[in-house]
Amino acid sequence: MKTGIGILGLGGVGGYFGGLLAKAYAESDEIEIIFIARGETQKVVSESGLKIITDETEIITFPTIVSNDPKVIGKLDYLICATKTYDIEDSLLSLNKCINKNTIFLPLYNGVDAPERISELFPDNEVLQGCVYIVSMIDSPGVIKKVGPYEKLFFGSRTASIYKLNALQSIFQKANIDSKLVEAIEETVWEKFIFISALASATSYLNQNIGEILESASSRKFYADLLNEITMIAAIKGLELPNDIIMQTILKLEKMPHTATSSMHRDVLAERKFELGSLTEFVVNEGIKYEMETPTYQLVLDKLSKLNEAV
Repeated sequence: MKTGIGILGLGGVGGYFGGLLAKAYAESDEIEIIFIARGETQKVVSESGLKIITDETEIITFPTIVSNDPKVIGKLDYLICATKTYDIEDSLLSLNKCINKNTIFLPLYNGVDAPERISELFPDNEVLQGCVYIVSMIDSPGVIKKVGPYEKLFFGSRTASIYKLNALQSIFQKANIDSKLVEAIEETVWEKFIFISALASATSYLNQNIGEILESASSRKFYADLLNEITMIAAIKGLELPNDIIMQTILKLEKMPHTATSSMHRDVLAERKFELGSLTEFVVNEGIKYEMETPTYQLVLDKLSKLNEAV
């Protein structure tokens, strides 16, 4: 019986890591990689494969199956979730027939609210926590472009069996995925959230890329104000983050390609629906919950809410 690994969402994250898995297990008798896709992406990948373009290489890979039909997909042992956060409930409920009590979810969304939302839908299933650091995006349907050398995948769980966690880590490592099984996964996920939430909010509000924010004193201050607010919330929640988390986050930003921007900003520019709920509004709501003011995040939310409603 093959182990079925579903990849839900063939964007920058799901497409890239799913592509590495499909390449590694193309001839496997033990593991099958299933791309869950529809529309033009499903058509292109079925006919021509998934293309991944990096600074140095270009690969084309075919999964075992590419479909959005639960009958074709079958029962899944693992489901790696990498859609936009506003699609979590609809996309997962459409796969209800592919989920059994042993299916393990690995959310790789932007934001930190996904595990709780998935557990509400599937209370009997193991839902891991995870996050990635990568600059990658859809170049066209079925084509993923990755910029720069940085790629890391972190995952873990406080409740899942170490046997199951190690099995997944082994699957990743054999696919040459730079993955790390982390004990303090909630803190690791929040470190990423602090980075991506402040970056998404700043780039989208200021309409500037990473380089433009770093080069402008007023933009750097705005970004730092966002970092101060979100790290205060993390502290109030009792998360044990490094004392120099703000400086670490700024240094991380400085190492990113300066022409790059956040995926939320790219969606704003393209006049698509964007992940305001999980990346900005969530922080404002946590502030209300813990009676802490988040005036900079509120500014972002007030301005961008109107744009998101208009899409």
